[in-house]
Amino acid sequence: MKAFVFFAGSVLSAILFASGVFAQGVPAVRLLPFITDGLASPVFMTSAGDGTNRLFIVEQRGIIRVLQPGTTTPADFLNITALVRFGGERGLLGLAFHPQYSTNRRFFVYYTRQPDGAIQIGEYQVSLSDPNIADPTEKRIITILHPGFSNHNGGTIAFGPDGYLYAGPGDGGSANDPSQNAQNINRLLGKIIRIDIDNVPVGQVPQYNIPANNPFAGPTAGADEIFAIGLRNPYRFSFDRGGTQQLWAADVGQNVLEEVDIITLGRNYGWRVFEGTQCTNLNPNECEGGLMAINHTPPIFEYNHSNGRCSITGGFVYRGSQDNLPLGGYVYADFCSGEIFLWDGTRQNLLLNTDRSIVGFAEDESGEIYVIGQSGTIERIVRAEVLITGRIFTPSGLGIQNARVTLTDSQGVPRQANTSSFGVFQFNDVPTGQTYTITAASKRYRFDTRTVNLSNQVSDLDFVGLE
Repeated sequence: MKAFVFFAGSVLSAILFASGVFAQGVPAVRLLPFITDGLASPVFMTSAGDGTNRLFIVEQRGIIRVLQPGTTTPADFLNITALVRFGGERGLLGLAFHPQYSTNRRFFVYYTRQPDGAIQIGEYQVSLSDPNIADPTEKRIITILHPGFSNHNGGTIAFGPDGYLYAGPGDGGSANDPSQNAQNINRLLGKIIRIDIDNVPVGQVPQYNIPANNPFAGPTAGADEIFAIGLRNPYRFSFDRGGTQQLWAADVGQNVLEEVDIITLGRNYGWRVFEGTQCTNLNPNECEGGLMAINHTPPIFEYNHSNGRCSITGGFVYRGSQDNLPLGGYVYADFCSGEIFLWDGTRQNLLLNTDRSIVGFAEDESGEIYVIGQSGTIERIVRAEVLITGRIFTPSGLGIQNARVTLTDSQGVPRQANTSSFGVFQFNDVPTGQTYTITAASKRYRFDTRTVNLSNQVSDLDFVGLE
């Protein structure tokens, strides 16, 4: 193993960012069914970021499906089952659309290939004739050999705010990283890697370049593609789409701790010397007073294996527009317990305790978050109860005082409110996941009936009087 050249230091700046970001408490939430049948082994879902609001669902067996807005039945977009080795932790695991997908039609997949289980990153393009079908021709970008064991394949591929492509191969599998891949700077297993897939001369092999500031780029000893080292199995990571744009990685633990790291250039996250903040005693001389103790970047938070917890599933920092969660909160889950959590910068908050085996999360174009269950379910996280407000107007635009507004739920139970002097009405703590009928009445005017399928806050439910 070559000498470390990684940068020492703390993650104080990341912790300071994470703390104190919430002006409100954590709301009660529920899971709103989105797709409940017709999927086989879904593990991921994402948008193309092209303004169409389509969602693309990754099925582990080797199929990507596309879902049109307003529908619940996805269609096949790409089928590469013949290339994919599927089973256990292997399969088609990741998908990323190029930031300029709407013009260049490029997207990238991450899978374990037939027959050897190596990790493959491949490039595809959407068909010129049909935006809902991909051209099945693959351009192989990078292959990472993964011999010996079937687990710890990682699974995420994503474009960073710098325009480069990131991936997170696991440490090669088994327990205790027997080949010590994660700390070996000459191997890509157990790392976050970063490559440039845009500035590549035609015909160059491999078909990517190395960002100039990668820690081992050029003559520096170590694999050029490495961005950070010391990961066990960063199955799911994501970039904060908000102002910070930090890379949050949930690194699956072994026997004791599950951890979340803010991944930054050139850092060492400790495995196999550390599991979270604890020394594993696999390399005991490196834990206290050694080079590893100096170079180790600890997680921003971790949790233990109490209450049936055993494996973290990483999610996203919430940046949605519908106020379903506090902005800046990191959403994640435990695969074994079915619990969904939100990290608020200082503590782990339990959002929901579900019976799901949660294998992934998803973000749509507006930043709302979805939960993917191993059994084939996809559900959206919404507030359990929300606020409905609006105004009642005359035809000339004046607010009508003391108009009566009736809100009737799907079971026929009504609630009523009277408008203020400016024509404003408000209903508090309205349960989501139902279709409501809203009617308005006043002495002089009649109003159209409104229907709302409620899944988030409604602040502009206005009625204009009819003569």
